[in-house]
Amino acid sequence: MPEKNAPTLAAELRRVAVFHDLPDDQLNWLVGHLEEFRYEPGAVLAREGDPIAHMVVILEGEIRFERPDHFATQIFTAGAGEVTGLLPYSRLTKYGGTTRAVLPTRLVRLHKDLFPEMLQRIPLLGQRLVSIMSDRIREVTKMDVQREKLMALGKLSAGLAHELNNPAAAAQRAAATLREALEALRAASLRLGRNHLTDEQREVLAQFEREASKPETPFKVDSLTLSEREERISTWLEARHVPEGWKVAPVLADAGVEPARLESLAAQLGEKALPDALSRVASLFTVVNLVQEIESTTRRISELVRSIKEYSYMDQAPLQEIDLHKGIESTLTMLTHQLKGGVEIVRDYDPDLPRICAYGGELNQVWTNLITNAVDAMNGKGRLGIRTRREIDNILVEISDTGSGIPPEVQPRIFEPFFTTKGVGEGTGLGLDIVSRIVRKHHGDIRFVSKPGDTRFRVCLPLTQPQT
Repeated sequence: MPEKNAPTLAAELRRVAVFHDLPDDQLNWLVGHLEEFRYEPGAVLAREGDPIAHMVVILEGEIRFERPDHFATQIFTAGAGEVTGLLPYSRLTKYGGTTRAVLPTRLVRLHKDLFPEMLQRIPLLGQRLVSIMSDRIREVTKMDVQREKLMALGKLSAGLAHELNNPAAAAQRAAATLREALEALRAASLRLGRNHLTDEQREVLAQFEREASKPETPFKVDSLTLSEREERISTWLEARHVPEGWKVAPVLADAGVEPARLESLAAQLGEKALPDALSRVASLFTVVNLVQEIESTTRRISELVRSIKEYSYMDQAPLQEIDLHKGIESTLTMLTHQLKGGVEIVRDYDPDLPRICAYGGELNQVWTNLITNAVDAMNGKGRLGIRTRREIDNILVEISDTGSGIPPEVQPRIFEPFFTTKGVGEGTGLGLDIVSRIVRKHHGDIRFVSKPGDTRFRVCLPLTQPQT
């Protein structure tokens, strides 16, 4: 750097908090080894994968660091007066994203080869730069944790939307069909009214309808038996020249009606009124079935909504007595879409397990991460075991899977932040770190044992939280 610029640069560095009180000789040494650069807006300072080798001090303008991934683009900005780039004691070797100038920017930088001499000549800088690096790590970790939570929430939301859509669509289809069935029932009732049935005949028909359409006694038969019954009914209807018997037969068969009962009904109503009576009966049975379907699908929606509230502990105090089994079950409900492909759930719950004082929503996040990891380890097919036990003053929750296991060489690092065995874009390496921190927050402990075909994570939680 030209000598004539040194006094000006020294004065500018004095305006940076890290350097403002350095002795003149120390500041002059720093000034003598800095390189100055200027960038126009949009200029790229470094790209992802480039080696990182300089500490950077921004004198004017602003730079932005972008780290794109499959979920979102993380952005960090640094402006005039901030120190960034590679700092002493940092283990960074490459840029993890792209750095660009946002405004006309002027900065100076110091190569990492000069760090040892800088720390020897200016010992005060070591502590200050480490403090900056610690703040940066905390900020990056905070954003990554938030990103991990958003990714988990996105997966849960997508699965939940799928689970809600199925019963909602089924209820909508049933409602549309119900409208048509009611029109058919009205038309059949009008035709039947023209037959001038006696009161006794009307009572016979009403009794027949009640017995065959009771929702509490559904007929659960295999498809072959049902097909044979439908064929018998069709033959009987054809013999009596009942119009559109092919429409009536499946409904009557599904309701459990046999030709013998039809024979009795025909004897009491007469051959003339029989076609209109059976048309009305079939329409009525269709309406009953559709109402049952709507009840079933809307009940499923209500169960999902209840599971969401239980999972998140909505409208409840964060620290309270909770039922662990209830929380695990609500978590399984939330993850139904991941468990459908061939996961067998084996529950071994302690029936006398007491309630514990805990942050319910956070513990459900623990079960979510452990169950999701287990399913991933099994590639969506295998046996998922969930076991609970009381151990003196603690509660044990064990989640096991029959996946390929955790390789021995990576087991010591499994709870490290940002460490992951998943492929690029599939995980951030924060799931088990979050699990570990939540368990520690509850003054508990988490351990695991793993071998091919048998991996077990054991979460141990105290019955009561220590007084703080």
